[in-house]
Amino acid sequence: MQRRAFLKILGLIPLIPYSSNLAFAAAPAGNYRNLLVLLELKGGNDGLNTVIPYSDSEYYSLRPRIAIPRDHVLQLDGVTGLHPSLQAMMPLWQGGEMAVIQGVGYPEPNLSHFRSIEIWETASSSKDYLPEGWLSRVFDAYPPPQSFAADGIVVGSQELGPMGGGNTRAVVLSNTEQFLRQSKEAGDMAGSVPNAALAHVLKVESDIRQAASNITVNFPFKTEFPKSQLSNALKTAAQVVAGNAGIAVVKVTHNGFDTHSNQIGTQARLLKEMAEGLVAFKSALTELNRWDSTLIMSYAEFGRRPKENASGGTDHGTANAHFMLGGRVKGGLYGTRPQLAQLEGGNLSYGLDFRSLYATAIEKWWGGSASRILGGRFSSLDVLKA
Repeated sequence: MQRRAFLKILGLIPLIPYSSNLAFAAAPAGNYRNLLVLLELKGGNDGLNTVIPYSDSEYYSLRPRIAIPRDHVLQLDGVTGLHPSLQAMMPLWQGGEMAVIQGVGYPEPNLSHFRSIEIWETASSSKDYLPEGWLSRVFDAYPPPQSFAADGIVVGSQELGPMGGGNTRAVVLSNTEQFLRQSKEAGDMAGSVPNAALAHVLKVESDIRQAASNITVNFPFKTEFPKSQLSNALKTAAQVVAGNAGIAVVKVTHNGFDTHSNQIGTQARLLKEMAEGLVAFKSALTELNRWDSTLIMSYAEFGRRPKENASGGTDHGTANAHFMLGGRVKGGLYGTRPQLAQLEGGNLSYGLDFRSLYATAIEKWWGGSASRILGGRFSSLDVLKA
């Protein structure tokens, strides 16, 4: 079994219990005691109705039907507020554990879901096509400890995203109980497959099944997770962290943000699920004493156009707002406020290159060098406490 073999069969995850002290001491580079959680808002969340420029009259002119009324906005300061469905996250803001980053985008934006998410997940320019995700390049340069169960896990999606390509040990997980059940099934098949390559892979899975026999799948969290698909994914992620398997990255996907029509109700539900799920996730990580060593960062392929469409929704746009959460996050507003009176082709111009978020994770969170990974120098944000 090669150290960095890619393992992604039947939704299995190779989890190998470890002694955390030994594992971290063995880390050759990169401070992977710090967990990075990527939250993908799939479909392109509407940033303007998430982080709202409620004092800007242009906002209400552009969105006569779907703008969030000023008296419903959760005010962060005198000009910017949050969608009311994010109420559950306000204690994070008030506690200084939530950074709101506005105006995030890139030059020459692409409005295709597929191409733009590829740009985001490979950290390429809009003209370049890279074979590997940005995290795959991070892990090639700074391998996580060999004793880690995997470099990263994916929950809530089958797409590896920034862990795609390369030699990353990235695995897909639905839930821990399913993992144990399926790992047994994979191991039972190993001796009956005539194809040598497939037999080898199944042998690997059989080895994993053996290692997985000691996994703790039901850590007795006091935290109660809400009932939603996202919360289920976050609960699964929390169970993996609780099992001390050793993971550098968790990618969780929250689906459904492609709101071309009837956006108001759909986005309100999705944001409420996000807020309540993240608060429960924080509570679970706090129980594990991992909140201070966890950085949660949202991302999406793009934002939405400022002007509402005829269907009560918004179409594919450009710059967006994102969040960073964690016990060592310096809360506050970062980036550039949307300039609604200075649109470019009806879209927002960006003020902060998205690769600055990645530079922050690589340099400030893990202690690596970002320029080689990202193919250029992108300033990191002063958003993390030492």
